[in-house]
Amino acid sequence: MASRLPAARLLVAALWAGALWVLGYIAAPAVFGSVHGPVAGDIVGAFLRRLAWISFICAALMLVLLQYSPDLERGRRRFLQLLVLAMLACALVMYVGLQPAMAQMREAAGPLGIRASPLWTKFAILHGVSQLFHLIESVLAAILLVKSR
Repeated sequence: MASRLPAARLLVAALWAGALWVLGYIAAPAVFGSVHGPVAGDIVGAFLRRLAWISFICAALMLVLLQYSPDLERGRRRFLQLLVLAMLACALVMYVGLQPAMAQMREAAGPLGIRASPLWTKFAILHGVSQLFHLIESVLAAILLVKSR
């Protein structure tokens, strides 16, 4: 069983990183390039909610796998645990803080959409902050993927 732990860690890290990269850098831009108006935001918002849950599940699995990995020296295990916790923090900030605030602004904007609303500047700032957190989580995912072997 212990001999399979490195492969399990790598698999979970790959799933997490792949989900982040596919959604953030392929699916979301494709949706916004193909669908116009608030519908695109609704679709990507649904993707982001699912991505958050994938992140939460992958973080929990990684923390368990790391805790019970006798093949890892203490310092490396601690580094990987902190990396996972940093990624989890990014996901939580987006899911609990930024996404609900942005959804409220979109709803308050009414039928003309957020771009026609006086809330547009605030929304754009929150969107930029959200993209920054996604980028940070994506870079941390690359590190996790490389260091999980």
